Amino acid sequence: MTKKQGMNYAPKGKPNKVVKKGEFVFAAISLDHGHIYGMCNGLIEAGADLKWVYDPDPEKVKAFIKIYPDVKEASSEEQILTDDDVKLVAGAAVPSERCALGMRVMDHGKDYFTDKTPFTTLEQLEEARNKVLQTGLKYMVYYSERLHVESAVFAGQLIEKGAIGRVIQVTGFGPHRLNLKSRPDWFFQKEKYGGILCDIGSHQIEQFLHYAGCKNAEVVHSKVANYDAKEYSELEDYGDATLIGDNGATHFFKVDWFTPEGLSNWGDGRTFILGTEGSIEIRKYVDVARDHEGDHLYLVNKEGEYHYPLKGKVGFPFFGQLILDCLNRTENAMTQEHAFKAAELCLKAQLQAITVEQNWGI
Repeated sequence: MTKKQGMNYAPKGKPNKVVKKGEFVFAAISLDHGHIYGMCNGLIEAGADLKWVYDPDPEKVKAFIKIYPDVKEASSEEQILTDDDVKLVAGAAVPSERCALGMRVMDHGKDYFTDKTPFTTLEQLEEARNKVLQTGLKYMVYYSERLHVESAVFAGQLIEKGAIGRVIQVTGFGPHRLNLKSRPDWFFQKEKYGGILCDIGSHQIEQFLHYAGCKNAEVVHSKVANYDAKEYSELEDYGDATLIGDNGATHFFKVDWFTPEGLSNWGDGRTFILGTEGSIEIRKYVDVARDHEGDHLYLVNKEGEYHYPLKGKVGFPFFGQLILDCLNRTENAMTQEHAFKAAELCLKAQLQAITVEQNWGI
């Protein structure tokens, strides 16, 4: 047994610089979620220069500067937004505030890179869609459970090469450790975090769209519950949903806050992908009772059975592609419509979800 680990918000990979020093400058605003560290790490490893940081909480800024000692502390958000050197702003604000920050960033002519979930309402999504059309700028989203996990990246590469034929079904499990004592107040306020399907469910839906090659999908059924955190009436600790893609592929996912204390990591995240000629299982963060390092992929197809230990072997191409997309106005990292469609579907799943009560059916 290894020591139990908390949330790892800052994956590190092999540096693969796509630009020279000074060619792509970015800043960080709003440090409410630890994912900001993973976002910054990915961009820096791809060659971006982190110039500024701003958050109204000086303690958050102090902790951030310890990790990135060369960054400058801005006296205000405006100081960053009016700096012509800054091409992109990365932000991990409270979920309900992410859209408003993005609008301010884009109003100043800069691309925006936000933590998931990018919105908590369909009205925010519509506002962002309109802003993108008006400005031509990017509202890109850090769907980290695919973009910043090497086994998940490799799965996409296998599918693209035809290793399992046409993808017809994706099943995703996204358990997380609750860590109640370390959570901020907004984590327990549904208006601010958006609901479990809107929040961590966004990872699962994004993966389905990508792996199955769907442009759109229908939410067939969804449900949420608060099974074991009754002292926090607005917290949902369980959720699941079923979707059908526009190409006929289907999807089921489950997300929850029930990672047991005995697990060595914060969650046994797994993805199962069924194709017409094979299947893939991704064990993202841990291979239970075997390997606590994670990033294992299992492939079965007509050629045989394969196990790929992938930690440190694949890297994270999204970040370099995003930098080049911003410079060249291309869409190789992720299309804007894909980022928005994943957000739209998780919002719809949340809105139509049945709330399961403990006395259901009695």
